[in-house]
Amino acid sequence: MNAGFQLDPELHHLNHAAVGPWPRCTADAVARFAEANARQGSLDYPLWLATEQRLRERLTRLIGADAPDDIALVKNTSEALSMIAYGLLWQADDNIVGIAQEFPSNRIVWESLASQGVTWRALDLEQSSDPEADLIALCDQHTRMIAVSWVQYARGMRLDLARLGVFCQSQGILFCIDGIQGLGALPFDLRTVQADFVVADGHKWLLGPEGVALLYVRPTLRDTLTLRQFGWRMIENPGDFDRHDWQPAANARRFECGSPNLLGIHGLEASLSWLEEIGLEQIWVQLQARTSHLIEQIDQRGFELLTPRDPARRAGIITFCVPDFPADQIYRELMAHRVLCAQRGGGIRFSPHCYTSFEVIDSAMTIIDSFLS
Repeated sequence: MNAGFQLDPELHHLNHAAVGPWPRCTADAVARFAEANARQGSLDYPLWLATEQRLRERLTRLIGADAPDDIALVKNTSEALSMIAYGLLWQADDNIVGIAQEFPSNRIVWESLASQGVTWRALDLEQSSDPEADLIALCDQHTRMIAVSWVQYARGMRLDLARLGVFCQSQGILFCIDGIQGLGALPFDLRTVQADFVVADGHKWLLGPEGVALLYVRPTLRDTLTLRQFGWRMIENPGDFDRHDWQPAANARRFECGSPNLLGIHGLEASLSWLEEIGLEQIWVQLQARTSHLIEQIDQRGFELLTPRDPARRAGIITFCVPDFPADQIYRELMAHRVLCAQRGGGIRFSPHCYTSFEVIDSAMTIIDSFLS
């Protein structure tokens, strides 16, 4: 599995929750695309569009959507969430329920609706032993949406999306999921989750380039979102440039106003091919083995685990702190020793992937031992 990567053997890559490395097949696909463009320009444009279609098909399988036409390719998670937030028509007394410890992309966009009289209600995860029940308790007759990350970015709390989905469906509340910290790490099933919106960038656990993201909108809701961006590609007949009567595309392409990021599309399509070859079930098995091993190493040293210990509450993020040592000092020391990690949630965040060797994890922990001694 590790043979699919070309990482520097001196590097300890434990930061897939930030920006993941590309598999060799992805680097090769991008190089081929660049070389073809340099030699013959856009001669192969029809083939490029075929790659784009394969990416939509892979993303359809990734989340369990019904059809590739349900998948929009946008620039990033923030853009996708903004399309949703400013596409919906809000009432002055509406509220949105979410989590206080969200990544800014999934907080600022909802807070920005305050000018329209919309209230963002935030659950403090640190004060909750049952986050789904407490999110539900924050809802009332004016709740229009629950908008949450599947996996919290700093300490890695994983929500029971199916439980929230059942509630939202029963109450007529919209359900929006930021899946960026889970897609590519563990299986996802849209039919079980019952989400109305799913968004995720491709540069973390999906191991793709930055600049390409997934936007899924439940087909029955597509027409209800007011479009805020317009261009040649989002119309029903995008190739008929001389046509003056137009209407938005009926499918998810209506959210893609202009020319696609075909270089990024080639990269992400190749990355997803690598993930599909292994299979999400097997990826999740291998990732759980690595996170469990990492927790054992943390416990053996008497460090404090900040990520939930319950396997049902975590994904690929493991955050911990060392008693009596500031996290920023440990972070600087790790980075100086080429341990790629993050300082998040009051501690050190490690995020291995399915291919990460146990030796890389052990070596990173040994570097902390050396620093502490």
